[in-house]
Amino acid sequence: MEQEDVSRRDFLATTGAAVVGSALVGSATAQTTHITKKRIALVGTGSRGSGSWGRTVLREYGDYVEYVGLCDINPGRVDYVRQSLGLSCPTFTDFEKMMRETKPDMLIVTTVDATHHEYIIKGLEMGAEVITEKPMTTDESKCEAILEAEKKAGRPVTVAFNYRYAPHTTKIKELLMKEQIGRITSVDFNWYLDTNHGASYFRRWHGKRKNSGTLLVHKATHHFDLLNWWLDSDPVEVFGNGALEFYGHNGKFRSTHCRACDHTEECAFHWDITRSRRRNFSGSNEMGRRSRRSRSLALYVDHEHHDGYLRDGCVFHEDIDIYDKMAVQIKYANDVQVSYSLTTYSPYEGYRIAFNGTKGRLEAWIQSRQPWDRPETNDLRLTMNFGETEIISIPRGRGGHGGGDVRLKDRVFKNLDAPDPFKHQAGTRDGAMSILIGIAARKSIEEQKKIAIADLTSIEPMAQRPV
Repeated sequence: MEQEDVSRRDFLATTGAAVVGSALVGSATAQTTHITKKRIALVGTGSRGSGSWGRTVLREYGDYVEYVGLCDINPGRVDYVRQSLGLSCPTFTDFEKMMRETKPDMLIVTTVDATHHEYIIKGLEMGAEVITEKPMTTDESKCEAILEAEKKAGRPVTVAFNYRYAPHTTKIKELLMKEQIGRITSVDFNWYLDTNHGASYFRRWHGKRKNSGTLLVHKATHHFDLLNWWLDSDPVEVFGNGALEFYGHNGKFRSTHCRACDHTEECAFHWDITRSRRRNFSGSNEMGRRSRRSRSLALYVDHEHHDGYLRDGCVFHEDIDIYDKMAVQIKYANDVQVSYSLTTYSPYEGYRIAFNGTKGRLEAWIQSRQPWDRPETNDLRLTMNFGETEIISIPRGRGGHGGGDVRLKDRVFKNLDAPDPFKHQAGTRDGAMSILIGIAARKSIEEQKKIAIADLTSIEPMAQRPV
């Protein structure tokens, strides 16, 4: 049966997001009576697709959704994922065949970033609403094509900006909306990836800009979206600096991948992907660490003969051509100035942010993945000009992305009619504005000049973002 068109207005009217406290998804939000389960197809069965959008969805939202098809360019991987998740749906390596035969209500896109546009556009054309992992895509021409396809199809695209939904990011949004520090004038934002997480981008497909658009697009899209959302304004001008000075050609020795390397004893970044062959999708703590290793083994190593993708690639491979340190200056349409930086080889992980306003300053040091125990709360520091300092403690969200993952999924799968006072829900305009900062920064580094956002796509930046 052909799917009925769903207008963006109707979609947004039923997909507002959860709010702080009792309004956050998972508490006293409105429940929707579901007559039939939403039929879902997934393209891209790597770690994110099979885990966050596979295992977790089946475990937590099985009463609301059902998978009708899985697709991946790697036939071994997609078949393994189907079996591991206990699904009976068919698998495909031909995307259009999957869409024709399964006719899903919703398509979830979790492929390599540079291919997102292909599946988003074709999914819309073939009758589905779409959820795409961030970044929405990797360059301005692909971005424009997505915008046009959504407009033509009359069906919505949701961009999975899960960080918006975390309790501490929502609390920051609430304080800024209340103008606790007056009118915001500038922001200092520094993000640190540690030598575990940061290095992982350089051993995977992300290390080539043709796949990821650089980390200014793949990773920083999270951060740029938070800025756009917090400031409720659009960027207008970007200037960037960046370099590859730690990974890639900077290494003293290298190989194609860790299993083939002769320097395993002396390389601090050696990763033994074969340590455990336990193949399951569950567990936490040490069990979780072992299962993640085995999952990488089962997802990638066992099927690399199909596509040649080496999951344990060398972080010092000569082909790596993305930046490992980045700094960006952003001017917003509402005259806020932002200084942003991203470092990928820090001894600890987290971010520092400070909002400077006409009445005071709001700042935070959000810690994650560091070698010491993480605090049970994320603390915000609110200091008024000529006044006192207040520490605001927010309980740490459980689950991925600071507790944002579960709240995002509650929103799109279960609590469809909950209110959205903090504008958590993200669509293509949000997806575009976040990647356009990264694209502009990349262009600025290459061309050594400021880049105007308005020159990249048909979107006109606005001082206050449209609802």
